[in-house]
Amino acid sequence: MNLKRIFGIILTVLGIGGLIYAAILFMNTSGSDKQIKALAVYGVLGAIFFFTGIGLIKNTRDDSTPI
Repeated sequence: MNLKRIFGIILTVLGIGGLIYAAILFMNTSGSDKQIKALAVYGVLGAIFFFTGIGLIKNTRDDSTPI
C-alpha cells in the first residue's frame, strides 16, 4: 500500500470525525458566540481534511505491479 494513500485515509477519518463533532455542536448549540466559532472552526477543518484525504486517495496511482 502506498504511503500517500495511507495518509489520505488518515486525513479522511480525521475529517469525518471533525464533521461529526461539528454536527454534535450544531445540535447542542444555544447560540453563544464561543459555540458558533467552535462550530465554524471544526466544520471548516473537518471539510478541508475530508476533501484533501479523498483527493489523495483518488489521485494516487497504485504502482505495485507484479514482476
